[in-house]
Amino acid sequence: MTDKTTDILVIGGGAAGLSAAAEASSAGARVMIIESDLHLGGQLVKQTHKFFGSKEEYAGTRGYKISDILLDEIDANKKNVEILTNTTVTGYYIEDGTFTAMRGEEEYFRIRPKKAVVATGAQERLIPFPNNDLPGVYGAGAVQTLMNVYGVTPGRRVLMIGAGNIGLIVSYQLLQAGVEVAAVVEAMPRVGGYWVHAAKIRRLGVPILLRHSIKEAVGDRVVSGAVIMELDEKFNPTGRESNIDCDVICLAVGLTPTTEILSQAGCKMQYVPQLCGFVPLRDRTLRTSNPNFWSAGDATGIEEASAAMVEGRIAGMSAAHSLGFPVVTAKFDEYWSRLDHLRAGEVGEKIRAGVAVVQRDGWGG
Repeated sequence: MTDKTTDILVIGGGAAGLSAAAEASSAGARVMIIESDLHLGGQLVKQTHKFFGSKEEYAGTRGYKISDILLDEIDANKKNVEILTNTTVTGYYIEDGTFTAMRGEEEYFRIRPKKAVVATGAQERLIPFPNNDLPGVYGAGAVQTLMNVYGVTPGRRVLMIGAGNIGLIVSYQLLQAGVEVAAVVEAMPRVGGYWVHAAKIRRLGVPILLRHSIKEAVGDRVVSGAVIMELDEKFNPTGRESNIDCDVICLAVGLTPTTEILSQAGCKMQYVPQLCGFVPLRDRTLRTSNPNFWSAGDATGIEEASAAMVEGRIAGMSAAHSLGFPVVTAKFDEYWSRLDHLRAGEVGEKIRAGVAVVQRDGWGG
Protein backbone atom coordinates (compact mmCIF):
# COMPACT_ATOMS: atom_id res chain seq x y z
CA MET A 1 0.00 0.00 0.00
CA THR A 2 1.41 3.38 -1.01
CA ASP A 3 1.27 6.58 1.03
CA LYS A 4 0.51 10.03 -0.38
CA THR A 5 1.12 13.35 1.33
CA THR A 6 -0.18 16.86 0.77
CA ASP A 7 -0.72 20.10 2.63
CA ILE A 8 -4.49 20.15 2.25
CA LEU A 9 -6.75 17.29 1.28
CA VAL A 10 -10.05 18.40 -0.25
CA ILE A 11 -12.64 15.63 -0.16
CA GLY A 12 -15.24 16.33 -2.83
CA GLY A 13 -14.87 17.97 -6.22
CA GLY A 14 -18.17 19.86 -6.35
CA ALA A 15 -18.94 23.54 -5.92
CA ALA A 16 -17.52 23.81 -2.38
CA GLY A 17 -14.53 21.54 -2.95
CA LEU A 18 -13.39 23.22 -6.16
CA SER A 19 -13.71 26.65 -4.55
CA ALA A 20 -11.69 25.51 -1.53
CA ALA A 21 -9.00 24.02 -3.76
CA ALA A 22 -8.82 27.16 -5.90
CA GLU A 23 -8.41 29.36 -2.85
CA ALA A 24 -5.83 27.20 -1.07
CA SER A 25 -3.72 26.49 -4.15
CA SER A 26 -3.61 30.18 -5.08
CA ALA A 27 -2.06 30.83 -1.64
CA GLY A 28 0.70 28.34 -2.46
CA ALA A 29 -0.54 25.27 -0.57
CA ARG A 30 -0.21 21.82 -2.09
CA VAL A 31 -3.75 20.54 -2.57
CA MET A 32 -5.08 17.10 -3.35
CA ILE A 33 -8.68 16.88 -4.59
CA ILE A 34 -10.43 13.52 -4.25
CA GLU A 35 -13.68 12.99 -6.16
CA SER A 36 -15.64 9.74 -6.30
CA ASP A 37 -17.16 10.57 -9.68
CA LEU A 38 -15.37 10.22 -13.00
CA HIS A 39 -15.11 13.99 -13.39
CA LEU A 40 -14.96 17.12 -11.26
CA GLY A 41 -17.83 19.57 -10.91
CA GLY A 42 -20.30 17.68 -8.72
CA GLN A 43 -23.85 18.91 -9.10
CA LEU A 44 -22.72 21.93 -11.13
CA VAL A 45 -22.21 19.84 -14.26
CA LYS A 46 -25.89 18.82 -14.14
CA GLN A 47 -27.26 22.33 -13.73
CA THR A 48 -28.27 23.83 -17.06
CA HIS A 49 -30.26 26.71 -15.50
CA LYS A 50 -28.84 30.17 -14.86
CA PHE A 51 -27.83 31.07 -11.32
CA PHE A 52 -29.37 33.86 -9.26
CA GLY A 53 -27.49 36.18 -6.91
CA SER A 54 -24.78 38.70 -7.67
CA LYS A 55 -21.96 38.96 -10.18
CA GLU A 56 -19.53 37.47 -7.63
CA GLU A 57 -21.72 34.35 -7.46
CA TYR A 58 -21.89 34.11 -11.27
CA ALA A 59 -25.47 35.36 -11.60
CA GLY A 60 -26.83 34.69 -15.07
CA THR A 61 -24.32 31.88 -15.69
CA ARG A 62 -25.38 28.28 -16.14
CA GLY A 63 -24.12 25.79 -13.56
CA TYR A 64 -21.99 23.71 -15.91
CA LYS A 65 -20.27 26.89 -17.11
CA ILE A 66 -19.47 27.81 -13.49
CA SER A 67 -17.79 24.43 -13.13
CA ASP A 68 -15.56 25.29 -16.10
CA ILE A 69 -14.69 28.68 -14.53
CA LEU A 70 -13.61 27.04 -11.27
CA LEU A 71 -11.59 24.39 -13.11
CA ASP A 72 -9.80 27.13 -15.10
CA GLU A 73 -8.95 28.86 -11.82
CA ILE A 74 -7.50 25.64 -10.44
CA ASP A 75 -5.61 25.02 -13.67
CA ALA A 76 -3.86 28.39 -13.22
CA ASN A 77 -2.21 26.88 -10.11
CA LYS A 78 -1.98 23.31 -11.38
CA LYS A 79 1.60 22.91 -10.13
CA ASN A 80 0.12 22.93 -6.62
CA VAL A 81 -2.84 20.63 -7.33
CA GLU A 82 -3.18 16.87 -7.61
CA ILE A 83 -6.57 15.59 -8.80
CA LEU A 84 -7.79 12.05 -8.19
CA THR A 85 -11.15 11.22 -9.76
CA ASN A 86 -12.96 7.86 -9.57
CA THR A 87 -11.56 7.77 -6.04
CA THR A 88 -13.42 7.28 -2.77
CA VAL A 89 -12.18 8.12 0.72
CA THR A 90 -13.04 4.95 2.61
CA GLY A 91 -12.09 6.00 6.13
CA TYR A 92 -10.19 8.22 8.54
CA TYR A 93 -8.06 6.94 11.40
CA ILE A 94 -7.83 9.52 14.14
CA GLU A 95 -4.96 7.68 15.88
CA ASP A 96 -2.40 8.73 13.25
CA GLY A 97 -4.32 11.21 11.08
CA THR A 98 -4.43 8.88 8.09
CA PHE A 99 -7.09 8.61 5.41
CA THR A 100 -7.59 5.50 3.31
CA ALA A 101 -8.84 5.70 -0.24
CA MET A 102 -9.72 3.44 -3.14
CA ARG A 103 -9.20 4.46 -6.76
CA GLY A 104 -11.34 2.45 -9.14
CA GLU A 105 -11.59 -1.11 -7.87
CA GLU A 106 -7.93 -2.01 -7.54
CA GLU A 107 -5.71 0.79 -6.19
CA TYR A 108 -5.87 1.16 -2.40
CA PHE A 109 -3.70 3.76 -0.68
CA ARG A 110 -3.27 6.01 2.37
CA ILE A 111 -3.14 9.79 2.51
CA ARG A 112 -1.42 11.81 5.23
CA PRO A 113 -2.42 15.46 4.79
CA LYS A 114 -1.60 18.27 7.18
CA LYS A 115 -5.15 19.63 6.99
CA ALA A 116 -8.43 18.55 5.39
CA VAL A 117 -11.46 20.30 3.92
CA VAL A 118 -14.52 18.05 3.87
CA ALA A 119 -16.84 19.05 1.01
CA THR A 120 -18.62 15.74 0.59
CA GLY A 121 -21.99 17.26 -0.35
CA ALA A 122 -25.26 15.48 0.31
CA GLN A 123 -27.22 12.36 -0.49
CA GLU A 124 -30.80 12.17 -1.65
CA ARG A 125 -33.57 11.23 0.71
CA LEU A 126 -36.08 8.57 -0.25
CA ILE A 127 -39.60 7.93 0.99
CA PRO A 128 -41.19 4.49 1.49
CA PHE A 129 -44.21 3.40 -0.56
CA PRO A 130 -45.30 0.10 -2.09
CA ASN A 131 -43.34 -0.86 -5.22
CA ASN A 132 -40.74 1.89 -4.76
CA ASP A 133 -38.13 -0.62 -5.94
CA LEU A 134 -39.62 -0.92 -9.43
CA PRO A 135 -37.45 0.15 -12.36
CA GLY A 136 -38.65 3.64 -13.23
CA VAL A 137 -38.42 5.06 -9.69
CA TYR A 138 -35.53 7.55 -9.67
CA GLY A 139 -34.00 10.15 -7.44
CA ALA A 140 -33.92 13.61 -9.00
CA GLY A 141 -30.11 13.53 -9.11
CA ALA A 142 -30.17 10.37 -11.20
CA VAL A 143 -32.60 11.97 -13.65
CA GLN A 144 -30.37 15.04 -13.95
CA THR A 145 -27.34 12.84 -14.54
CA LEU A 146 -29.07 10.84 -17.26
CA MET A 147 -30.28 13.92 -19.11
CA ASN A 148 -27.65 16.60 -18.54
CA VAL A 149 -24.51 14.46 -18.42
CA TYR A 150 -25.33 11.54 -20.72
CA GLY A 151 -28.10 12.99 -22.89
CA VAL A 152 -30.58 10.19 -22.12
CA THR A 153 -34.23 10.85 -21.27
CA PRO A 154 -35.52 8.63 -18.43
CA GLY A 155 -38.95 7.97 -19.95
CA ARG A 156 -41.93 9.51 -21.71
CA ARG A 157 -44.09 10.79 -18.79
CA VAL A 158 -42.83 11.66 -15.32
CA LEU A 159 -44.57 12.16 -11.99
CA MET A 160 -42.46 14.48 -9.83
CA ILE A 161 -42.65 14.06 -6.05
CA GLY A 162 -41.56 17.28 -4.33
CA ALA A 163 -41.96 20.97 -5.16
CA GLY A 164 -38.70 22.27 -3.74
CA ASN A 165 -36.18 23.93 -6.03
CA ILE A 166 -34.75 20.60 -7.20
CA GLY A 167 -38.17 19.17 -8.09
CA LEU A 168 -39.20 22.33 -9.93
CA ILE A 169 -35.91 22.76 -11.80
CA VAL A 170 -35.71 19.11 -12.85
CA SER A 171 -39.35 19.26 -14.00
CA TYR A 172 -38.48 22.20 -16.25
CA GLN A 173 -35.40 20.40 -17.57
CA LEU A 174 -37.54 17.37 -18.37
CA LEU A 175 -39.94 19.58 -20.31
CA GLN A 176 -37.02 21.13 -22.19
CA ALA A 177 -35.90 17.62 -23.15
CA GLY A 178 -39.35 16.81 -24.56
CA VAL A 179 -40.47 14.64 -21.64
CA GLU A 180 -44.04 15.15 -20.40
CA VAL A 181 -44.47 15.95 -16.71
CA ALA A 182 -47.81 14.59 -15.52
CA ALA A 183 -47.82 16.58 -12.26
CA VAL A 184 -45.70 17.82 -9.40
CA VAL A 185 -46.92 16.42 -6.06
CA GLU A 186 -46.12 18.24 -2.80
CA ALA A 187 -47.18 17.24 0.73
CA MET A 188 -46.81 20.75 2.14
CA PRO A 189 -49.49 23.44 1.72
CA ARG A 190 -47.11 25.65 -0.28
CA VAL A 191 -44.39 25.34 -2.88
CA GLY A 192 -41.00 25.01 -1.21
CA GLY A 193 -38.89 26.31 -4.10
CA TYR A 194 -38.61 29.72 -5.68
CA TRP A 195 -41.81 30.96 -7.30
CA VAL A 196 -39.95 31.81 -10.51
CA HIS A 197 -39.26 28.07 -11.02
CA ALA A 198 -42.84 27.12 -10.16
CA ALA A 199 -44.24 29.76 -12.51
CA LYS A 200 -42.24 28.42 -15.47
CA ILE A 201 -43.68 24.92 -15.26
CA ARG A 202 -47.20 26.17 -14.49
CA ARG A 203 -47.11 28.29 -17.64
CA LEU A 204 -46.30 25.10 -19.53
CA GLY A 205 -49.41 23.41 -18.14
CA VAL A 206 -47.93 21.23 -15.39
CA PRO A 207 -50.26 21.00 -12.36
CA ILE A 208 -48.69 21.44 -8.91
CA LEU A 209 -50.78 19.43 -6.46
CA LEU A 210 -50.25 20.73 -2.92
CA ARG A 211 -51.20 18.63 0.12
CA HIS A 212 -50.72 15.47 -1.95
CA SER A 213 -48.32 12.55 -1.76
CA ILE A 214 -47.68 9.28 -3.52
CA LYS A 215 -49.50 6.23 -2.17
CA GLU A 216 -47.96 3.55 -4.36
CA ALA A 217 -46.22 2.86 -7.64
CA VAL A 218 -48.17 0.76 -10.13
CA GLY A 219 -46.61 -1.79 -12.42
CA ASP A 220 -45.51 -5.38 -12.87
CA ARG A 221 -41.89 -5.37 -14.01
CA VAL A 222 -41.56 -1.60 -14.49
CA VAL A 223 -43.47 1.51 -13.47
CA SER A 224 -46.67 1.97 -15.47
CA GLY A 225 -48.41 4.47 -13.21
CA ALA A 226 -48.88 5.76 -9.68
CA VAL A 227 -51.62 6.31 -7.15
CA ILE A 228 -51.49 9.70 -5.40
CA MET A 229 -53.52 10.73 -2.38
CA GLU A 230 -54.75 13.98 -0.90
CA LEU A 231 -53.58 14.90 2.63
CA ASP A 232 -55.26 16.93 5.37
CA GLU A 233 -53.59 19.63 7.48
CA LYS A 234 -52.11 16.91 9.73
CA PHE A 235 -50.71 15.05 6.70
CA ASN A 236 -53.19 12.20 7.05
CA PRO A 237 -54.87 10.78 3.91
CA THR A 238 -58.33 12.24 3.28
CA GLY A 239 -59.44 9.21 1.26
CA ARG A 240 -59.37 11.06 -2.08
CA GLU A 241 -57.05 9.28 -4.50
CA SER A 242 -56.11 9.63 -8.17
CA ASN A 243 -54.42 7.37 -10.71
CA ILE A 244 -51.59 8.92 -12.72
CA ASP A 245 -50.36 7.49 -16.00
CA CYS A 246 -46.54 7.63 -15.98
CA ASP A 247 -43.51 5.47 -16.63
CA VAL A 248 -41.16 7.40 -14.31
CA ILE A 249 -41.60 8.46 -10.69
CA CYS A 250 -38.97 11.04 -9.75
CA LEU A 251 -38.29 11.66 -6.04
CA ALA A 252 -37.16 15.16 -5.11
CA VAL A 253 -37.92 14.98 -1.40
CA GLY A 254 -34.82 16.59 0.01
CA LEU A 255 -31.17 15.98 0.78
CA THR A 256 -29.18 14.90 3.82
CA PRO A 257 -25.61 16.13 4.54
CA THR A 258 -22.90 13.51 3.98
CA THR A 259 -20.82 13.72 7.14
CA GLU A 260 -19.44 10.26 7.95
CA ILE A 261 -15.80 11.36 7.61
CA LEU A 262 -16.39 14.25 10.00
CA SER A 263 -17.86 11.86 12.54
CA GLN A 264 -14.88 9.52 12.16
CA ALA A 265 -12.59 12.50 12.80
CA GLY A 266 -14.28 13.12 16.14
CA CYS A 267 -15.79 16.43 15.07
CA LYS A 268 -18.58 17.55 17.36
CA MET A 269 -21.86 17.07 15.50
CA GLN A 270 -25.44 18.18 16.11
CA TYR A 271 -28.77 17.39 14.50
CA VAL A 272 -30.20 20.64 13.12
CA PRO A 273 -33.55 20.33 11.28
CA GLN A 274 -33.07 23.68 9.49
CA LEU A 275 -29.84 22.32 7.97
CA CYS A 276 -31.46 18.96 7.16
CA GLY A 277 -29.46 16.59 9.34
CA PHE A 278 -26.38 16.04 11.47
CA VAL A 279 -23.81 18.75 10.76
CA PRO A 280 -20.51 19.78 12.36
CA LEU A 281 -20.15 22.57 14.88
CA ARG A 282 -17.79 25.17 13.38
CA ASP A 283 -16.33 28.61 13.89
CA ARG A 284 -16.37 31.50 11.43
CA THR A 285 -13.38 30.06 9.57
CA LEU A 286 -15.48 26.88 9.09
CA ARG A 287 -12.98 24.96 11.20
CA THR A 288 -14.59 22.12 13.13
CA SER A 289 -13.81 21.04 16.69
CA ASN A 290 -10.99 18.91 15.20
CA PRO A 291 -8.29 21.54 14.54
CA ASN A 292 -7.20 19.80 11.34
CA PHE A 293 -10.64 19.68 9.72
CA TRP A 294 -12.70 22.31 7.94
CA SER A 295 -16.04 21.70 6.24
CA ALA A 296 -17.99 23.53 3.53
CA GLY A 297 -21.01 23.20 1.28
CA ASP A 298 -23.88 20.77 1.80
CA ALA A 299 -21.85 18.81 4.35
CA THR A 300 -22.41 21.77 6.69
CA GLY A 301 -26.13 22.05 5.86
CA ILE A 302 -28.25 21.93 2.71
CA GLU A 303 -28.09 25.24 0.86
CA GLU A 304 -27.75 26.69 -2.63
CA ALA A 305 -24.60 26.08 -4.69
CA SER A 306 -23.79 29.81 -4.57
CA ALA A 307 -23.41 29.61 -0.78
CA ALA A 308 -21.41 26.38 -1.08
CA MET A 309 -18.86 28.13 -3.30
CA VAL A 310 -18.40 30.99 -0.84
CA GLU A 311 -18.09 28.57 2.07
CA GLY A 312 -15.50 26.62 0.10
CA ARG A 313 -13.43 29.75 -0.35
CA ILE A 314 -13.60 30.55 3.36
CA ALA A 315 -12.57 27.01 4.31
CA GLY A 316 -9.79 26.75 1.71
CA MET A 317 -8.34 30.14 2.62
CA SER A 318 -8.54 29.38 6.35
CA ALA A 319 -6.89 25.96 6.02
CA ALA A 320 -4.04 27.47 4.01
CA HIS A 321 -3.67 30.31 6.51
CA SER A 322 -3.40 27.81 9.38
CA LEU A 323 -0.32 26.34 7.67
CA GLY A 324 1.33 29.74 7.37
CA PHE A 325 0.65 30.36 3.69
CA PRO A 326 0.08 34.02 2.80
CA VAL A 327 -3.57 34.94 2.30
CA VAL A 328 -5.33 38.28 1.91
CA THR A 329 -7.15 38.33 5.23
CA ALA A 330 -9.44 41.14 4.04
CA LYS A 331 -11.01 38.57 1.72
CA PHE A 332 -12.34 36.75 4.78
CA ASP A 333 -14.69 39.63 5.64
CA GLU A 334 -15.58 40.00 1.97
CA TYR A 335 -16.58 36.35 1.72
CA TRP A 336 -18.67 36.55 4.87
CA SER A 337 -20.40 39.65 3.52
CA ARG A 338 -21.28 37.72 0.35
CA LEU A 339 -22.49 34.76 2.39
CA ASP A 340 -24.66 37.00 4.59
CA HIS A 341 -26.12 38.58 1.45
CA LEU A 342 -27.03 35.16 0.02
CA ARG A 343 -28.76 34.25 3.28
CA ALA A 344 -30.62 37.54 3.66
CA GLY A 345 -34.39 37.96 3.69
CA GLU A 346 -37.21 35.51 4.17
CA VAL A 347 -35.67 32.87 1.89
CA GLY A 348 -32.57 32.56 4.08
CA GLU A 349 -34.34 32.72 7.42
CA LYS A 350 -34.24 28.96 7.97
CA ILE A 351 -30.54 28.75 7.09
CA ARG A 352 -29.66 31.64 9.39
CA ALA A 353 -31.50 29.97 12.26
CA GLY A 354 -29.69 26.69 11.67
CA VAL A 355 -26.25 28.26 11.37
CA ALA A 356 -26.83 30.15 14.64
CA VAL A 357 -27.21 26.80 16.41
CA VAL A 358 -23.87 25.34 15.28
CA GLN A 359 -21.57 28.34 14.86
CA ARG A 360 -19.01 28.92 17.61
CA ASP A 361 -16.93 32.00 18.44
CA GLY A 362 -13.86 29.83 18.93
CA TRP A 363 -12.54 26.62 20.39
CA GLY A 364 -10.65 27.90 23.41
CA GLY A 365 -7.23 27.64 21.87
